Amino acid sequence: QVQLQESGPGLVKPSQTLSLTCTVSGGSITTAYYAWTWIRQPPGKGLEWMGVIGYDGSTYYSPSLKSRISVSRDASKNQFNLQLISATPEDTGTYYCARLERQGTKVYDYWGRGTQITVSS
Repeated sequence: QVQLQESGPGLVKPSQTLSLTCTVSGGSITTAYYAWTWIRQPPGKGLEWMGVIGYDGSTYYSPSLKSRISVSRDASKNQFNLQLISATPEDTGTYYCARLERQGTKVYDYWGRGTQITVSS
């Protein structure tokens, strides 16, 4: 069974970088053709797709976040990361990592439990 777990500081100050790590077990992040995704949910709002990194390291980002977001990976640790620069209070929410069956689809078969992030001074 594939498991994903988000980790990182729960509190980020405005203008600083929001950084999270997703640790994957039960499957390799380099196995074709899976892709690895960051999704968030602001309080009281719906899910927002943020960005994805493919098994080959290719990345794609939400247009609304493209100027601020970076998704990377450390294959040796079976982890992928999120960095969101210039954080604002509007970035507050629950952040999830999830596996995408194939880059270009929208079938997320495994999810982390989510981690709450607050951007506040």
